[in-house]
Amino acid sequence: MANPVFSLLLFLSLLPFTISTSTSTSTCSKNTSLSGFVAHFSMIQHQLRGTFKIIDGCSFSISRFDMHSGSEFVSFYGAPAPDLNNMTTLGRTVSSFPLNKTFSNSTLTANLLPNATWDQIGILAVWDPVTASDFGHVVLSQPINQSDPDSNSDLSNANLTVEVQPTMFANCLPLSERYRLRWTLNTNSNSIDIGLEAAIGSEYYMAFGWADPTMSEPSMLHADVAVTGFTEEGMPFSEDYFITKYSECLLNKDGTVAGVCPDTIYEGSDPIGFVNNSKLVYGHRRDGVSFIRYQKPLVSVDKKYDVEVNVNKNMTVIWALGLMRPPDTLRPYYLPQNHGGPKQTTYGFLTLNVSERVDLCPGPLDADDKEDQDRVTAERNTPLVVTSGPTIHYPNPPNPSKVLYINKKEAPLVQVERGVPVIFSIEAGHGVSLYVTSDPIGGNATLRNKSEVIYAGGPDAHGVVANPYELTWLPNRNTPDQVYYHSLYEQKMGWRMKVVDGGLSDMYNNSVLLDDQQVTLFWTLSEDSISIAARGEKKSGYIAIGFGSGMINSYAYVGWVDKNGTGRVNTYWIDGKDSMSVHPTAENLTYVRSSSESGIITFEFTRPLNPMCKGRVECKNKIDPTTPLKVVWAMGAQWSSEGLTERNMHSVTSSRPVRVLLLRGSAEAEQDLRPVLAVHGFMMFVAWGFLLPSGILAARYLKHLKGNGWFQTHVYLQYSGIAIMLLGLLFAAAELRGFFLSSVHVKFGVVALVLASVQPLNAYMRPKKPETGELPSSKRVIWEYLHIYVGRSAIVAGTVALFTGMKHLGHRYGDDNVKGLTWALVCWILGGVGLVVYLEYNEHKQRRVNRSSLSGHWVLGNSSEEEDDSSDLLRTNRGTHSKSELNSSSVVMEVQLEPLTR
Repeated sequence: MANPVFSLLLFLSLLPFTISTSTSTSTCSKNTSLSGFVAHFSMIQHQLRGTFKIIDGCSFSISRFDMHSGSEFVSFYGAPAPDLNNMTTLGRTVSSFPLNKTFSNSTLTANLLPNATWDQIGILAVWDPVTASDFGHVVLSQPINQSDPDSNSDLSNANLTVEVQPTMFANCLPLSERYRLRWTLNTNSNSIDIGLEAAIGSEYYMAFGWADPTMSEPSMLHADVAVTGFTEEGMPFSEDYFITKYSECLLNKDGTVAGVCPDTIYEGSDPIGFVNNSKLVYGHRRDGVSFIRYQKPLVSVDKKYDVEVNVNKNMTVIWALGLMRPPDTLRPYYLPQNHGGPKQTTYGFLTLNVSERVDLCPGPLDADDKEDQDRVTAERNTPLVVTSGPTIHYPNPPNPSKVLYINKKEAPLVQVERGVPVIFSIEAGHGVSLYVTSDPIGGNATLRNKSEVIYAGGPDAHGVVANPYELTWLPNRNTPDQVYYHSLYEQKMGWRMKVVDGGLSDMYNNSVLLDDQQVTLFWTLSEDSISIAARGEKKSGYIAIGFGSGMINSYAYVGWVDKNGTGRVNTYWIDGKDSMSVHPTAENLTYVRSSSESGIITFEFTRPLNPMCKGRVECKNKIDPTTPLKVVWAMGAQWSSEGLTERNMHSVTSSRPVRVLLLRGSAEAEQDLRPVLAVHGFMMFVAWGFLLPSGILAARYLKHLKGNGWFQTHVYLQYSGIAIMLLGLLFAAAELRGFFLSSVHVKFGVVALVLASVQPLNAYMRPKKPETGELPSSKRVIWEYLHIYVGRSAIVAGTVALFTGMKHLGHRYGDDNVKGLTWALVCWILGGVGLVVYLEYNEHKQRRVNRSSLSGHWVLGNSSEEEDDSSDLLRTNRGTHSKSELNSSSVVMEVQLEPLTR
């Protein structure tokens, strides 16, 4: 029953409106068929709600009116339809009643302007023309009969009614300063509609339900509660839970579950809805306030987990607020965490009779942080990627169907720093030209707003993904604290930009966005230490970064703010997936800070590059600035410095590590083996693992071929190998967008490339071969040695380049991808070495046979065929051979034997 004191205060608060109405209302000469029309205001912004009624052709009233104040220009607006074009183009003020203040459960009566009639008005809105903002509206066209007259007494006696807005209820009761309960009893349909409303962050749950009536004292055990909230994507949910234990829902070894668990988990499945009887009706986030409406039966078919609601009896109800963990692969349901606060603030008990009328809510809820939209902070040398996409949660309705996205976030609040260049990479299409403006609406605003100031961008600032347009803007000391980014050609595609003085970008030399653009990493290198900062780009209870290919087997740094408001940073070694695998370490961190601003966690620390310790696991956590550092991240609802449990599990994490190049100040995502680099590796293997070695073997072991066949084979193989090698080099340079000498692989590859490329030039400049029976000239000997050893050195460098390439590939893409390839390469090289050993053995054996069979005085003469201009380039003792050996390469010989002694 309503409190009499509150009723008196309510009457006094409404007295000024009554006086104003009585002095301004006169006899109306206009008739309208809409007299008696009653409707609810839709809630769009500023927590507006109320019941609208047309009194006659000149006036209207609003009861139970709530609204946070807007600008001084807010007024009642009339327009044909509630879309952006109708409101901004055809809409106009229809009443002079002042709306430039906050209204709290108020009742007012207002007159239409003399030139306004109801038949000209399709909708009546509370409208702010400065920002083209619709706070809420009622639709006057196409009224329908109310489906359940008992659902709201405000509409039960109306001649014409529209459908009840989901934000309006018959009753309202504050549960705490920031949490309210609303309900409407539907006895005809055996149901009750419940509205939960709280000024909390989107990561919090709201729970309400009935205690076990058989308990002698109020208790949450065996209570039937509905847990409501919003998913990571911003979608509302409501689900039945049953409490068997004061803990998070846990799965026991015997397969049973205990704790605060969904009804469906106890039964294993709920195919026809007998267990989960909490039906979501509506939900939204507005002005930092969560609102969920759901419906449940008064008498449920589920007798095991639901409590029967007796509408004529006082019953004990329970409520709670707290953080929640989103579903994961192990537990695919939301896990409410302990409320963690004092009684009557974050949880409580209450005696309630749902059939009594209660209206004790003193006005709209006021959240400390009213900005629910995603946030993006511009960093030095890190472009903001601007695209366009469908409207889902645009912060300032009405709006077009397509809006701007920055870094994959819909119309975020962008924070920039004075003195730090802001780089936009515009990929929204050629029909969207970005500009930064003083006008809140944008869309070529200079045609209607002559005082508009354009700070950056314009008609040329448009681009596509294949050819983005880069726009750079430098906010300075004269830039206002708030500006806007919009499309030049369409209104309200963008949103606000907050301009601040200084920040992390000024304190650190480098910054990069990590995977999924949800965490920004900052760092500054010094001679023997590194200063690191990490900032989340979305609201969370904690943020963690890890050095490694994943959170498992990584060195992690976790930053959070504890219950006392103290910022903390702890270090860990993680070697598994459960809480027992998270081991605290004692790294030497200095200059440690951690803070939370509007739910955004930022932490900082400085650590040595090489830990000065021995014997502990963290002593191996060394940072080499010359080697890419693999970084991953995770976020969750809450963290604790001791006693970690499953509730501290992360709710979102990076999908892959990012390789941070500390010296270069950039980063690249770790990817699977890129096809172009795979082609590069294969071509280099064909060149250095087959063609070029085969050419050398041809010159060494194919001299028995007729004519100069071995020489032609040698030349063709060498030129083919060099051509494929150069093509492979071009593939790699094109894929990596440059040619860098930073790695050992590239250095050996360049050496091998230079040596191999010298060989054709060397062969072209070879000195003339000696005549038959003539010793080679010194130039010829030098050339032969040079040709031999340059070729051998090229093969050695190329082989090393193959192995270092495998190592480089393993470091970039993970050992699992290249371990098998490396062993295959080792086997191939060993096979080649074995072949050379076998051929050398046969060659040595043949020479020994020849020497033993030619022990007499041999006279060797070449045939009439002319010798080819080639030589055994792999024999280093060529200059000491006899004429016989010099001429032994002729295929057709004439041999005369003359014994030395008769």
